[in-house]
Amino acid sequence: MSGQRIKDKVCIVTGAAMGLGEAMVRRLAGEGGKVMLTDLKDAEGQALAEAIRKGGGQARFMHHDVSDEAQWKAVVDATVAAWGRLDVVVNNAGVALNAAPHEQTLEQWRWLMSINLDGVFLGTREAIRAMKVNPAGGPKGGSIINLSSIEGLVGDPMLGAYNASKGGVTIYTKSVALYCACERLGIRVNSVHPGYIWTPMVENHLASLGSVEEGRKVLDSMHPVGHVGEPDDIAWGVVYLASDESKFVTGSSLVIDGGYTAQ
Repeated sequence: MSGQRIKDKVCIVTGAAMGLGEAMVRRLAGEGGKVMLTDLKDAEGQALAEAIRKGGGQARFMHHDVSDEAQWKAVVDATVAAWGRLDVVVNNAGVALNAAPHEQTLEQWRWLMSINLDGVFLGTREAIRAMKVNPAGGPKGGSIINLSSIEGLVGDPMLGAYNASKGGVTIYTKSVALYCACERLGIRVNSVHPGYIWTPMVENHLASLGSVEEGRKVLDSMHPVGHVGEPDDIAWGVVYLASDESKFVTGSSLVIDGGYTAQ
């Protein structure tokens, strides 16, 4: 069911072609947002934007490597050119890599950080630059939503680089939130921490390990509620942080994990 919780807010969502990003785009557009979705998966991203438009929503797609500074500037410029302003940036794009700490290469470490941490830094910086000068005809400010993870709050023996990147996103978010608040920019900055969510990436990973069915049972058992989450569980949290319903929320960590980190 569609609504108007973020009516006419202009949004950018990275890593938006599939999985969590796709769910976010559909919910933001369904609640009245104008969405620029970005990804490296061009065919999937174009198809999603077209589907949103056919359903009566407003969406466009851009090819986007979030670790590339110039591409970030191009995405923000194109978004503002299309819709006149920028209200919401969701830094969702991310990658993971399983490796024992003594077996991980420096190249692997830097590749993961360039996406998970550099990408969030660049997206946050460009969002602030755009939001603080939004046109006089509308309110300045906005909402920056950084996707961290439960792995930014607890450790995992085989996800050292991922833990480090998501922990960095968590505390960087708080730092920037304080800056924006102290400078009275009207920009809120929050992080979202999903537990295990059933996405194509998770399913493919389990398939590579052997059995999707058995892997699903293990993941379900790790959450006190008895099952993994669905993409919409995270998407609705993003809608809340994008909307004016969360106008008093900044520097927070929204944990959506079926009780995983409460154990």
